[in-house]
Amino acid sequence: MKKSRVIRFFKKLHKWPAIIIALIAVLFAASGIVMNHRGVFSAIDVSRKLLPGNYSYNNWNLGAVRGSLQSGNAIFIYGNVGIWKCDRDFQNFSDFNQGFPPGIDNRKIYALQEFRNTMFAGTHLGLYKRMITNGAWEKIELSVKNDRIADVSLKGDTLLILTRDYLFKSNDGNIFQKIQLPDPVNYKRKTGLFDTFWQLHSGELFGLTGKLIVDLLGIVTILLSVTGLLHFFFPKIIKQWKKKGKPFEDVLASKRTNLHWHNMVGYVFVLFLVINTFAGIHLRPPLLIAIASKQVGIIPGTHLDQPNTWFDKLRRVMWDATNQRYIFSTSEGFFFAEESLQKKLQSANNQPPVSVMGCNVLEPINKKHLLVGSFSGMFVWNTETGQVNDFFSGASYHAPEGMARPIAADMASGLVASREKAYWFDYNRGAIGLNGDQFPDMPEEIRTTSPMSLWNVSQEIHTGRIFEHLIGGFYILFVPLAGICLIIVLISGVLIWWMVYRK
Repeated sequence: MKKSRVIRFFKKLHKWPAIIIALIAVLFAASGIVMNHRGVFSAIDVSRKLLPGNYSYNNWNLGAVRGSLQSGNAIFIYGNVGIWKCDRDFQNFSDFNQGFPPGIDNRKIYALQEFRNTMFAGTHLGLYKRMITNGAWEKIELSVKNDRIADVSLKGDTLLILTRDYLFKSNDGNIFQKIQLPDPVNYKRKTGLFDTFWQLHSGELFGLTGKLIVDLLGIVTILLSVTGLLHFFFPKIIKQWKKKGKPFEDVLASKRTNLHWHNMVGYVFVLFLVINTFAGIHLRPPLLIAIASKQVGIIPGTHLDQPNTWFDKLRRVMWDATNQRYIFSTSEGFFFAEESLQKKLQSANNQPPVSVMGCNVLEPINKKHLLVGSFSGMFVWNTETGQVNDFFSGASYHAPEGMARPIAADMASGLVASREKAYWFDYNRGAIGLNGDQFPDMPEEIRTTSPMSLWNVSQEIHTGRIFEHLIGGFYILFVPLAGICLIIVLISGVLIWWMVYRK
């Protein structure tokens, strides 16, 4: 094949997919920059009225409720809507979010506990406390870099605070003892391939410097998209100016300058853009399935290379009084720990599946059984025998062989109980009574005061879910197909530069 034909082929391969992907690439880049700096944008909200209809709350869905806490005759429900106080029949809701910083992201609640006449709330952006009867939420500073609270629990007269990295214990709610958990038995210094790709894609693998470099790649993506579209339209503009007899030399000079910067920026950053895109397309199904359970060695000197074995792995904690042991839910599965937390943690031999999104329900049913819920479904787990049964069908659970879907049909996002009644919350369908009971409708006040954070909107754009109302279930392929298209555009572009413009 002649070189001229090869060049024409690559130009077509670069041009038409680029025109299609340009706007999408800009959306990916801009949303990615926002996602990289959650704390910076935490005060900015987006009204759900501005979003597609499937982002409006319906029957307490979309993670609105994660759990509840009973105190006297009152029930406090909490989740993505913050904390709301109601009576034991889930009526007469009142706002209980006074003191949290502005922005719905600052009242994303993972856990709520009462301890010594004080309430403790674990949020995405820190630990807070307030008196039950009056006052406002006040932030408690913990001696950690990442103060994202994974869980708040009780062990008798001891308060347990679990961050993503450490366990904190307190006997008075004021002084907190920081504990780094021991290694698990037969520990191998490895991490999940998913975690590695996740941190590589965000840049966090190399700390703040890495995140800023990825931000720069986002700006480069926007620049390449805009200059690429301009290069496509410049010939048409010049042709129109010629027809009208206008001098077009300045436009022609602008076209050359635009192409020069497009090429120069492209060939400097193309390798980094391809690597970042390759990592990104593996963070969503179906390519996620291939890496979800894979373990790889920790890259030395990176953000994952930490002395703390449990760095960014802890998710839930509860004290098993019957067996005098802790039960930890982690990104590596469930582990048991003896009371002193001095001996190595023991992995549960047989355990229920938990989605990579984390364990949303961990509640004792009796002395032997736990209710475990996540986006992988809801299960009853006998912690003594290891027997696991599907909560809804009662069927015995057997781990699938090979690759499997990372989410189930029943996506458990929360559980609440009161007056012998209990309700579980499906992420898509909302509140469902375990005995067929109907959970009360969501009050309009909660709807109107529960917008969507800019970070979450950016996440919906970045994952392609924002287009679900247009293309249905096909949206799940949006990220991998767009990513593959972007890689083709990048590689064909650098080949054209090498063959045509390099000299």
